[in-house]
Amino acid sequence: MRDNMSHGMALRWSFPPYPVGWVSRETLRGYIEGNDPVTGLPLMEEITSALTQPLTEEEKHPRIIKRPEHPRLLEPDTEENLHRLFLENGWTDGLPIILPTEERVAEMLTGTDHDPNEIVGMMSVTTHEERLQYTVEKVAVIAVMAGARPEHFPVILALAASGRPSMPSSTTSFASMMVVNGPIHNEIGMNCGLGALSPINYANSVIGRAWTLMSINFGDVRPGITFTASTGTTINYNNMCCAENEELSAWEPFHVRKGYRKEESTVSLFRGWTVIGFNTGPSKRMLEVIKGISGPFGGSFTFVVDPLVSKSLKQEGYDDPAKLSRQMVDELNFRFKRPEMINFVVVGGEMNPMWVTTDFSYFQTVSIDPWIPKTGVKKDPKPLRMPVATMCKDGTCGISH
Repeated sequence: MRDNMSHGMALRWSFPPYPVGWVSRETLRGYIEGNDPVTGLPLMEEITSALTQPLTEEEKHPRIIKRPEHPRLLEPDTEENLHRLFLENGWTDGLPIILPTEERVAEMLTGTDHDPNEIVGMMSVTTHEERLQYTVEKVAVIAVMAGARPEHFPVILALAASGRPSMPSSTTSFASMMVVNGPIHNEIGMNCGLGALSPINYANSVIGRAWTLMSINFGDVRPGITFTASTGTTINYNNMCCAENEELSAWEPFHVRKGYRKEESTVSLFRGWTVIGFNTGPSKRMLEVIKGISGPFGGSFTFVVDPLVSKSLKQEGYDDPAKLSRQMVDELNFRFKRPEMINFVVVGGEMNPMWVTTDFSYFQTVSIDPWIPKTGVKKDPKPLRMPVATMCKDGTCGISH
């Protein structure tokens, strides 16, 4: 038995050898009957002792350890040296950043009416460390680093307010997705159509990246200590950031299905392992696909469907995707318990009636509106926009109009 601090509490830890997954029963029995590889003591005796010995005075009255805060400003240096400093301290995602100078951060803060010192939330990538607190100004620093502009800031603040890291610590290599709904997605030029999950849209790119940089800095990512993903995933770079194609969808917008008003701007968060594959076909085919898959959250799935798919499913009788979720639950009752574990998001440009199966679980929806200035989204005189993809129109695709 040994003491260790977690969330300000002195907890007792014992460790079996590793790994414990995908090994034989004989190997696992050997772990139980053997010694703790850290202390060298018999594992079961150690566990029994930890469970039965009275609490020590330290355990009854834990000393809360607070990590020192980083200084607000860095010492002046050359641009090259500062880029190196950010990289070598693990404050970036390994890609070039925009240095967050006082002037750039002040400009970013014009994207909201909230006080720079207002606390937005707390975050940690692991349950074994304290959740670090951050302010509006600190979120502005991240937004600048990601390459965002003030018009993107309300969405980034809503992400920060969720308190959820995009890449939580686990030996499992988790991935995340965020979907924006409501008027703001058009105001800031987010892509919800053709190539929405590809790197061809400025807003999608910088907002998705900001979530990663917040997770690294606010969540305190330290490889091997607080971040232990066995292989990791490239999805972590941008976190599958897009808007929902409300205009072409045959259904109510996703956030409306979750209880929000249509005119309200929101961001919805999902987490799982990965994109499982692309498919075509009716609802029966969707059911066949998930029958052969065991989701990491006990059977959670999020289907990312092209607008054409939503229209064909509506013709099948699913005027509300919740009907399809309930049917899937009924047919797979030995694996699923709640219809809300199966979700549908409409994204795509009507080039092909395809749907993407992900094992993502829906977690929460956060309102963006409280972070928008009273005068409206703060845009540049000439907002930055990447080329807009040619969309399908009037039954034709890939033809300029």
